[in-house]
Amino acid sequence: MTTQYLIRDAIAGVTVAIVALPLALGFGITSGMSAAAGLTTAIFAGFIAALFGGSRFQVSGPTGAMTVVLVPIIHTYGIQAIPLLGLMAGIIVVVLALIKSGAFINRIPLPVVEGFTVGIAAVIALQQIPLAFGIAKHAGDRSIPIALGTIKDAIDSGIQWQTLALVALTLTIKFVFPHLWKKTHFKFRIPASAIAIVAVTIILNVFSIKSATIGDIPRSIGKWSGNVIDFSLIPKLVIPALMIAALCAIESLLSARVADSMAHVEKDQHFNANRELFGQGMATLVASMFGGMPATGAIARTSVNVRAHAHSKYASVFHAIVLFVVALLAAPLLSAIPSAAIAGVLIGTSYRILNPVSIMESLRTTKGDATVLIVTAVATLAIDLIWGIGIGITLFLGLNYRKRNAKNASL
Repeated sequence: MTTQYLIRDAIAGVTVAIVALPLALGFGITSGMSAAAGLTTAIFAGFIAALFGGSRFQVSGPTGAMTVVLVPIIHTYGIQAIPLLGLMAGIIVVVLALIKSGAFINRIPLPVVEGFTVGIAAVIALQQIPLAFGIAKHAGDRSIPIALGTIKDAIDSGIQWQTLALVALTLTIKFVFPHLWKKTHFKFRIPASAIAIVAVTIILNVFSIKSATIGDIPRSIGKWSGNVIDFSLIPKLVIPALMIAALCAIESLLSARVADSMAHVEKDQHFNANRELFGQGMATLVASMFGGMPATGAIARTSVNVRAHAHSKYASVFHAIVLFVVALLAAPLLSAIPSAAIAGVLIGTSYRILNPVSIMESLRTTKGDATVLIVTAVATLAIDLIWGIGIGITLFLGLNYRKRNAKNASL
């Protein structure tokens, strides 16, 4: 690799790290683990998936979709189950790679993928309600009942308006700053999420606003957890591990597919699906064993990587190294970030994932595809991600079978 390409990858890696930092902290908290767990996952998974994976542009780490799956699992079995869960799920994904199932997983119909994405975006937004109101999450393991219960608890205990104001300020900066920055005609890009978090953190401290922060982040990122694994939990964790493995495989291959499309990669240079599964399986396994959580390819961070003109997988390696350095040198500063700012960033991220313009265009296609999209989104939100995908694929196949029969009957 030439020095020019290496410099491009380094710049892209730093850019992605700035975007990944608040997301890693936020998803770590939202999952029920900790900000440190999210950061650990971003470092380990980002590094290992890049080295062993099959995509030039993929950036891996904790994601909103994985958080959605982990919340009810942690609620039922506790954080202590995560190392074993990640070990089991990682092995399953590696096996999927070895039996070359990547091509099959990569053929999931587009309407199902879009409906799945809409459902994820809605769940991520609902998960931020406890942080936005500054209170503990309501008991339960379903997103909608938890959200409604949390709002009721907030009203009963007295709404913390200063915390909601910080969320609103974060969202305002996140969406307004890019437009203001464009008017300056600077060619380099500054992530709005990072600006929003820095600004809100400064305001919180300057005006002594009472609002919860994300708490202590240890500088010793990566704590071996293999010695606390309880193998007696294996029978209980088989189904959750299968769910996590399925999500890891589907979301990672989807993200890699999107990256190749954005980068206009020639067909003969597309990512290697089975190698990508191997890398993601190893990333989930190692990250979970060292104090993190199961990981997947992250569409938002991967798209930033492509837009930052990354040339190879070394950009993701640089991103992981930058996060590691930040964790070692700036952990006390990160611990002062308001939880409300993290909530605002993730709510804004869910809106970006949702992409209302794209969804409206998709709904204007055939009635069958629109129906599949809507049903998949509702099932994902009301039940869970794996059921949402299963129901969406079944409906898509059923509608297409009916369509073919009707066409044959008319001949």
